[in-house]
Amino acid sequence: MKLNSYLNFAGKAEEAFRYYEQHLGAKTLFIMRFNQMPGPDAAKHAPPGFENKVLHGTLAIADTTIMAADVPKAEPMRSAYLTLSVDSNEEAERIYKALADGGEVFMAMTETFFAHRFGQVRDRFGINWMILHSKPMQNA
Repeated sequence: MKLNSYLNFAGKAEEAFRYYEQHLGAKTLFIMRFNQMPGPDAAKHAPPGFENKVLHGTLAIADTTIMAADVPKAEPMRSAYLTLSVDSNEEAERIYKALADGGEVFMAMTETFFAHRFGQVRDRFGINWMILHSKPMQNA
């Protein structure tokens, strides 16, 4: 069994993929646009103005695959976060800064009892992120 996240973007999935490639080392694996949907009546299923938008895409990032699509009325994430665990304070700071740029900070990057660096943001595409450089934890 494997668990993947599926993200909805309000017409900016491809832009988000490119941003994540540039700043997070992600790699786009697949993009199918609404106008590439198979079948004779495929065009009628595309929302108006979405013909060239992403019907389905996959992105390799941090040892997992994220799937995504463009939807006309995508809402920002509410109670879920994608969590990136990194190996250094410098990497945590770099990623946090990139994801916070044009987004919304929920928790400034700081040291906590469980992490050398920890922060929470919603990026410019409406995706919630936690960035974490963990401290070693002992079992209770």
